[in-house]
Amino acid sequence: MKKKILVMGGAGFIGINIAKFLVNNRECELTLADYEFTRDLSEYFTEQEIGSINFVQNDFTCPSAFAALDKDFDNVYMLASVVGVNNTLERPDEVIRINTSLIFNCLEWLKTTSVKRVLFTSTSETYSGTTEELDYPIPTNESVPLCIQDVKHSRFSYAITKILGESAFLNYAKHYDFEATIVRYHNTFGPDMGFKSVIPHLVERFKNNESPFKVYGHDQTRAFSYVDDTVEGSVLAMESDKASGEIFHIGNSQEISIGELVKAVGELMGYSGEYQEAPTYPGSVSRRCPDISKAKRVLGYIPKVDWKIGLESTVEWYKDYFSKNGSARQDGFKELEKL
Repeated sequence: MKKKILVMGGAGFIGINIAKFLVNNRECELTLADYEFTRDLSEYFTEQEIGSINFVQNDFTCPSAFAALDKDFDNVYMLASVVGVNNTLERPDEVIRINTSLIFNCLEWLKTTSVKRVLFTSTSETYSGTTEELDYPIPTNESVPLCIQDVKHSRFSYAITKILGESAFLNYAKHYDFEATIVRYHNTFGPDMGFKSVIPHLVERFKNNESPFKVYGHDQTRAFSYVDDTVEGSVLAMESDKASGEIFHIGNSQEISIGELVKAVGELMGYSGEYQEAPTYPGSVSRRCPDISKAKRVLGYIPKVDWKIGLESTVEWYKDYFSKNGSARQDGFKELEKL
């Protein structure tokens, strides 16, 4: 029997890639729900596939929007949220309002349904203070306490909403007869990932011939996860009988410096100029790398795409985009000094 699957945030970068995976690899009735669908769907689905998907466009910060959804889904992927460093620094009030409303409204809707399983997507930013201030070991596992660095700083408004979401979904599940699993994503990237993150910003800046090229937070480290690996880990977490009530890190353990990333993008962009070290963005942690041994052991999750291979296809997509469109669709790069 086909499973009925709902992807909340189905127009987002990871959400639409999960949908693409499900269409190609699972027999299912698929619904994608989001505020708006702005991506070119033909890049992800055939015309026949588009015709078979139920697209629900509405403002789900309003409880009434959930009336448009069925109540008998087998699986719900809850990815809906607003993210982006620029958003947290410029409109933290909206980050808190939107994400909190989405979480609460979704949970209240779940109380009225027969949904069997929910996957809530969280972030490594939920323990930025754990590694930065409390000196917990890196790579970091799922058992560390969640902790931010400064509750007054707007940079952490997104992380705070994800901490709320983790607790809320796990505890509602205990009382309202559905299973919940949490996945914490770690720096997922890939083609068409939007314009809020470091790699699109780098391509935009190289395209604009910035020279010397400023390297913000050059000595910080991250572990980047190609979107195909993130999607596979998400689906494994949803479908595993051992995942209910558990938290998993979904990412890659290849830790690299931001300086290394910048120069790799520069090489792909044909840049031959000088690089200049620059300060980091406020609230940004010095190191981040997940311990994914639990996901490997319990889910059989094994990342397959080396970051350099994934970077090539990602940079190529953005080079093509900027050559055709000239500027970012939204949330393009803004100099740290001007934020």
